[in-house]
Amino acid sequence: MAADRELTELPGVGERLAGRLLALGLRRESDLLFHLPLRFEDRTRITPLNRVRPGATALIEGRIVHQAIRYGRTRMLTATLADDSGQLGLCLFRFFPSQLKLLAEGNRLRCYGEVRLAPGGLQMAHPQCEPLSEDESPPLPESLTPVYPTTQGVSQAGLARLIQMALERLRGGELELQDLLPVAAGNPGLVQALSTIHAPRPNENLAALLDGSHPAVQRLALEELAAHHLALARMNLARARQRAPELEDAAGFTRRLLDGLPFTPTGAQRRVIAEIQGDLARQRPMRRLLQGDVGSGKTVVAAAALVTAAAAGRQAAIIAPTEILAEQHYRNLSEYLAPLGLDIVWLAGKIQGRARTEALERLGGSAQVAVGTHALFQKGVNFRDLALVIVDEQHRFGVHQRLALAEKGKRGGRQPHQLVMTATPIPRTLAMTAYAGLDISVLDELPPGRKPVATVAASQQRRAEVIERLERALKEGRQAYWVCPLIEESEVLEAEAAETRSRELAAELKEFRIGLIHGRMKPAEKQAVMADFSAGAIHLLVATTVIEVGVDVPNASLMIIENAERLGLSQLHQLRGRVGRGSEQAACVLLYKPPLGETARARIEVMRSTTDGFLIAEKDLELRGPGEVLGTRQTGALRFRIADLERDGELLEQATVVAGKLSAGRQDLLIDRWVGAAEQFVDA
Repeated sequence: MAADRELTELPGVGERLAGRLLALGLRRESDLLFHLPLRFEDRTRITPLNRVRPGATALIEGRIVHQAIRYGRTRMLTATLADDSGQLGLCLFRFFPSQLKLLAEGNRLRCYGEVRLAPGGLQMAHPQCEPLSEDESPPLPESLTPVYPTTQGVSQAGLARLIQMALERLRGGELELQDLLPVAAGNPGLVQALSTIHAPRPNENLAALLDGSHPAVQRLALEELAAHHLALARMNLARARQRAPELEDAAGFTRRLLDGLPFTPTGAQRRVIAEIQGDLARQRPMRRLLQGDVGSGKTVVAAAALVTAAAAGRQAAIIAPTEILAEQHYRNLSEYLAPLGLDIVWLAGKIQGRARTEALERLGGSAQVAVGTHALFQKGVNFRDLALVIVDEQHRFGVHQRLALAEKGKRGGRQPHQLVMTATPIPRTLAMTAYAGLDISVLDELPPGRKPVATVAASQQRRAEVIERLERALKEGRQAYWVCPLIEESEVLEAEAAETRSRELAAELKEFRIGLIHGRMKPAEKQAVMADFSAGAIHLLVATTVIEVGVDVPNASLMIIENAERLGLSQLHQLRGRVGRGSEQAACVLLYKPPLGETARARIEVMRSTTDGFLIAEKDLELRGPGEVLGTRQTGALRFRIADLERDGELLEQATVVAGKLSAGRQDLLIDRWVGAAEQFVDA
């Protein structure tokens, strides 16, 4: 059999790029072939400029006849492309010297992008442009161009090149993939299915390819479902043999905790606490996912689990992805646990010197509860008797990181219990696949008296009205957020955009103190700004999406999200959840840049019509697909790449039957192809 190479063996793939590809779940050459396109672009024909239409995506070709730089709040590069039939405008809101040179007058170009109606006529914003020589144009592709899910540091062109290289080797027999399932009548074989998906002809049924009903997609979905059935059966068998310490709250810590709260816990909180305590009292390790919408009270549930472990004489740890969120947990938990006399330790990267030494000593001795960031699972951090691990905003941690912390709790063949929490509601079908093997608890009730955040959408053209509303809120003593999301795939440009907006707002709102926070600031700087904002010393906080999770300032009652059309629904919902945490009516303004595309319009309409996080998650899944809803692919996580439980439910029974008929050797090959090393993550 022809070798299935590691990615580092492919031309142009070094260790650094291989590491980034791993974030997409790509380890070997064959993995590239099972990385499916999000959509397809038709670059098989040139559209004359007099035939392009607003809202359509087209490939055009012509010569630059005019170039200009326009100055406003930001610089904008504009150019006019002409062919024998007409002209079309091109524009770049942010540009580099190389692009200025590319769009110089006289140059011949081939451009691809979405055409829209602008004040000066038809225009293509930020097109993908290719320079052409005077003599000839490169040949057009014979098949449609796939667009793949990618990640930071992996270009679309580079990923497509690697996938096409693997496809060519597959077609030529240099890379052999065994057809592990019998081919049903009318269904394509494995090679044909992959060829159809990665290089569809212009007359192919694109709608069927994209919605998953095409025989090529169904062929692969059946194979993947069979692989997951086999892998889950093995993982569940392995987990059934594991043991954990039995944790019971004989001291009544949980009752004392709940009785001492300044509010009455919801029925959902009490139900979930009972579910978790039932798990902790068993010898089998708890593996539970806690989903709770923004403001549903996950911290109280986590506190009840922590004190149950402490009451049993063991240790428990809760870990958060950022120091801001971890320190907030530490403050809240210290307040909750102080009346119980528990020793709680705080550990983060910024804790150094004598304070760190003291924290490490307490973890190895008297401490009952630990709160921290990834610093808790680093080398040199040792626990006396860690029996429970809680991971907040778990999708921001890789499975390897969760395992590293769980390893610190292994004693005498026993595993620590694990609770993973997320404030990002996950559709039921996704939860069944992404968190297969985990029991699921849902906090589906908000605290009484919590008012839904009033949400409105406003065009950038109404910015002056928005500023007036903001000024009124600040004069009434309220605080507010102004969020500048990612403009381009660059943290530097994002930080620059936030800094520019901060200066502009400071000039317009001179009597108020404006704060700034973005991803390129040092942790200590971010912490200082957030402390000032929490204390009320900062009236308006200009921020990037770094404040998406975990910031809790009850007096902040207004949020303005700029370029809201660029964000996904779940991210918009998370951002909106930073306001409305006090008793006052809160509002969220979605500032968008017209004209809105169909998807952006649908997102904004959903945000205006509901505050139900689970409904929003379902809509987000419809609009964006499972990969984006769940975020970065976690190494080793059981997650479908092609199959969809809701769409492919009728294949489940067939997949189970087919899997059971395979020989042990074929079962191993099937699991390795689709699940890879996930079986080693039975402890996660």
